[in-house]
Amino acid sequence: MPNAAVLNEKKAIVAALSERMKNAACGVFVDYKGITVAEDTELRAELRKQDIQYTVVKNTMLRFAIDGIGLNELDPILNGSTSLATSEEDPIAPIRVISEYAKKLTDRFEIKAAFMDGKILSGDEIQALASLPSKQVLQAQVLGTMLAPITSLAIVLKAIAEKGGAPAESAAEEAAPAEAPAEEAAPAEPAAEEAAPAEAPAEEAAPAE
Repeated sequence: MPNAAVLNEKKAIVAALSERMKNAACGVFVDYKGITVAEDTELRAELRKQDIQYTVVKNTMLRFAIDGIGLNELDPILNGSTSLATSEEDPIAPIRVISEYAKKLTDRFEIKAAFMDGKILSGDEIQALASLPSKQVLQAQVLGTMLAPITSLAIVLKAIAEKGGAPAESAAEEAAPAEAPAEEAAPAEPAAEEAAPAEAPAEEAAPAE
C-alpha cells in the first residue's frame, strides 16, 4: 500500500491536471507511440512558440482528473501512451499544431480526443478546427473586415474634398475680380458737372433788357 507521501503526491498531480483542463480553452489527447527524440523535440519547440503546454501523462492520474471535471466520456481513450496539449488563450492552436504533426508522423502520432470549453469534440469538429488559420491570422482578417468600411469612407470624403471643395474656392476667387469693373463705373458722374458751365450763358443774357 502506498505511503502517505506518495498518495499526497498523486493527489497533487490529479488536482493540477484537473485545474489545467478546467482553465484550458482547448485540449488535445495524443497517442505518441514510436516517435523519435528529434521528432519529439521539434514538436515541443513548435508548441512552445504557440504557448501550448504539452506533457506526457499517466492514464491512471488522467482518469481521476477527467472524472473529477465531468469528462467521463473520455475514459475509453485512456490506454497506451497518452500526452496532453492544452492552451488557455488560443482555442485553435493545440488542435491545429497537433493535427499538422499527426499528418507528418501518420500512425506514430494520432489524436485520441479533444475538448473545447469543457465540451468533447467529435472527429468532424476536430478536422474543421484543424483547417482554420492561426489566431493571429484570424484577428488580422477580422480587423481588416472592420476597417474596410472606414477606409472606404475616408477615400470617398477625400474625393469629395478634392472635387467639391477646391473648385468652390476657385470659383470664389474668380468671381471677386469680375465685380471690380462695376466700382470703376462710378467716375461717369463728373460728366454732369462738366455740363453745368454750358447753362451760364443763359444767365448773362439778362442785361440785354
